[in-house]
Amino acid sequence: MGGRRDARERALQALYQLDMSGTETDWAAVEEPGEVVGFARELVEGVGAQRERIDKLIADCAEHWRLPRLSRVDLNLLRLATFELLARPETPPSVAINEAIEIARRYGSEDSAAFVNGVLDHVAAMLGVKEKAPGPE
Repeated sequence: MGGRRDARERALQALYQLDMSGTETDWAAVEEPGEVVGFARELVEGVGAQRERIDKLIADCAEHWRLPRLSRVDLNLLRLATFELLARPETPPSVAINEAIEIARRYGSEDSAAFVNGVLDHVAAMLGVKEKAPGPE
């Protein structure tokens, strides 16, 4: 598994911890390579700074679902990937979405991957960053 995936998983865990217990991760105590921790911390802080906007986007795109009804894992994974779609243009949208789907398979429920994929696809379309499928030449 690559460093970026490790960082995304660490960020998901930190967001989940913050959501469930209200305590923040002590990044100095994390025993992983500096770039992993740095990227994870950047993601967590970015989600925190833009949480209101991120939650509104997710709520608008998660048809027939209210945020309090979502699993905490799914919601925090959606927050993380939505932040990447919003604020990290160097990350291709397909990478942000595919990473979220793979992490959902690992940490979410049986239906998480499909749900995350559908919501993030809608978020990407709303943001105008959805990649076009190659057409016939």
